[in-house]
Amino acid sequence: MKFLNNAPRFLFFTGKGGVGKTSIACASAITLARAGKKVLLVSTDPASNVGQVFGVSIGNTITDIPAAPGLSALEIDPEQAAAAYRERIIGPVRGLLPDKDIAAIAEQLSGSCTTEIASFNEFTGLLSGQDDITTAFDHVLFDTAPTGHTIRLLQLPGSWTEFLDDGKGDASCLGPLSGLDKQRTIYADAVAALADPQRTRLVLVSRAQNSTLAEITRTYRELADIGLTHQHVVINGVLPEPADDTDPLETAIYRREQAAIAALPVELAQLPTDQVPLKAANIVGIDALESLFAADPSPVAAAAASAAQSLSAPLSALIDELDTTDHGLIMCMGKGGVGKTTIAAAIAVALAGRGHQVHLTTTDPAAHLAETLNGELDNLQVSRIDPAEATEQYRTRVLTTKGKNLDERGRANLAEDLRSPCTEEVAVFQAFSRVIHESSRKFVVVDTAPTGHTLLLLDATGSYHREIARQMGENTNFTTPLMRLQDPNATKVLLVTLAETTPVLEAAGLQADLQRAGIEPWAWVVNNSLAAAEPTSVLLQQRAAGEITEIDAITSRCSQRTAIVPMLAEEPVGTSALAALSKA
Repeated sequence: MKFLNNAPRFLFFTGKGGVGKTSIACASAITLARAGKKVLLVSTDPASNVGQVFGVSIGNTITDIPAAPGLSALEIDPEQAAAAYRERIIGPVRGLLPDKDIAAIAEQLSGSCTTEIASFNEFTGLLSGQDDITTAFDHVLFDTAPTGHTIRLLQLPGSWTEFLDDGKGDASCLGPLSGLDKQRTIYADAVAALADPQRTRLVLVSRAQNSTLAEITRTYRELADIGLTHQHVVINGVLPEPADDTDPLETAIYRREQAAIAALPVELAQLPTDQVPLKAANIVGIDALESLFAADPSPVAAAAASAAQSLSAPLSALIDELDTTDHGLIMCMGKGGVGKTTIAAAIAVALAGRGHQVHLTTTDPAAHLAETLNGELDNLQVSRIDPAEATEQYRTRVLTTKGKNLDERGRANLAEDLRSPCTEEVAVFQAFSRVIHESSRKFVVVDTAPTGHTLLLLDATGSYHREIARQMGENTNFTTPLMRLQDPNATKVLLVTLAETTPVLEAAGLQADLQRAGIEPWAWVVNNSLAAAEPTSVLLQQRAAGEITEIDAITSRCSQRTAIVPMLAEEPVGTSALAALSKA
C-alpha cells in the first residue's frame, strides 16, 4: 500500500461513515506492528468498533492487542468526551442562571461540532507531544480525523469567550469554544503537527461510488485550503473483475464502480491512490485484517441457504399506507450516500401515478432526477433547492445584519461560524419551510433534511418557532414548520440506510436526535440490499448473508415499519425505473 510507504509518525484516516475507515486503520496498524514498529491506534469514531474488530475490550486506557505484539489501542468515546466537555462549561453557571438559559446552553453544546471539538480536545495532547504516553510509540494512527471546519475554528485569532459574552455570536458552533482560550498553545502545536508532512499523513478513505468519492473530494479541498495538502486516497471494497457474466448484478456493479473511479476529479486523480479489493466477509479478527491488503482475493466458500425469503418488505407497502390520504409531508432523512434522493423520487412517482398531486423537492447537487422527472409525469411538480445558493444567501444576510458593527476579529469569528455544516442545515431548512405549507393540500416529498439538533437549535435561539410565537401572542393559533414536523398526522419521516454496521448505527443516532426534537420517525427504508437482490455470484452471496444481522436489528429494535429495497443492476433513473423500484 502506497500510503504506508515511509509512513510518518501520525496517520489520520477520514471519510464518510460506512466506507471502512476502521478496517483500513486497524489493518494499517497491524502492518506497521508486524514490521517491528511500536504502534498506538486511537479511535474517535462515534460508531467505532475497534474492540469488536480485534476481539478485545478497549476503552479510554491504552490496551495491548495480544495477537499483534507491538500494537496497542485506545478508544476516545465521543459522547463521554462531549458530556464531560459540556459539564465543564455548564457546571459553573448551574444554579446561577434560570433553567431555560441552562437548557439553551446545553442545546448549543449538543451538536456534532461539540462532539468533534471535544474529541479533538482529548487527543491534542497525543498530537502535540504534551502527553508523555505517546513517546514510547513509533506511530500513532487516528481512526477519524477532524474536519477542516474544526481546524479553522481552532486557528481563529481573538477570544471566543469575549465574542460570545458580548452577544456577537448566536447559539452555534462557536458555543463549544467558550472558555477554551487556555488551550490555545496546545491547539497551535497540534494544528502545526497536522500541517507538517514529515509528521502527519492524511488518508482519505472512500468506496468506489460517486457519492463517497464526492465527499472525499470536498474533504481534500477543505483541508488543502488550510495547508494540509499531504494526502493519500484509499478506495476500499472495490469489486474484483468478474470471471464471467453469469451474474448480471455483479457485472453491473463492477462496471459502475470502474466508471466512478475513472471519473475521479483531477486533484484526487493526482494523489497517491490505493485500491483495496472487496472481501466476502466482514473484516473482524486479526486474520481477516491481515488479509485485507492482499492483492489476490481469497477463495470464497458458497454461502449458506439464502434468507431472502424473509426479506419481502417492498417499498410499495409503505406507499399503500401513505395512499390512505391525499396530502401530507414526507421527509426522507439519512446520512449521505444511502440513496435518499432515489427513495424520495420513487415515492413521489408512485403517489403521482396513483392520481395524487405531488411536489418533490430535493437538494441533490447533481439534480439528474429533477431533470429526468420534469414534465414527464402528470400530477408531479419537481423543484430543487441549491444548498450552496441558500447557504450563501443566509451567510450574506447574517454578515450584513449581525456583522455590521463588528470589528475585524469579530467578523472573522462570525464568518468562520457561518462556514459550519450547521449553517447549511439552517439555510436549507429555511428554504424548505417555504414549501412545507403546501403539504396541507397535496403531498410534499422532501429529500434531505436537517438533524434534530438543528431543529432544536432553531427553536432554542428563536430563529423561527419562538419568533413566530412572540409575534402571534400566546392566545393565537399558529403552526410553524417545526410544529408540523412534530405532528405524526401531518408528517411522515422515513430514515434511509444501508444494511451495514456503520450506516445503521448512524441512522439510529439520527433517530434519537429527531426524537429529542419531538419528531418520531415513521418508517425505515433499507436501500440497495444485496440480500433482497438474491445474487448468484458466490462473493455477493456471502456479502448478502452478512446483511441479515443488520436487517434483524432494524426490524426488532429500531422500527415497526421497514421497507427493504434490493440493489438493482441498473441505476433507477427515469419515471419508469423509479416506479418499478417501489414495487421491487
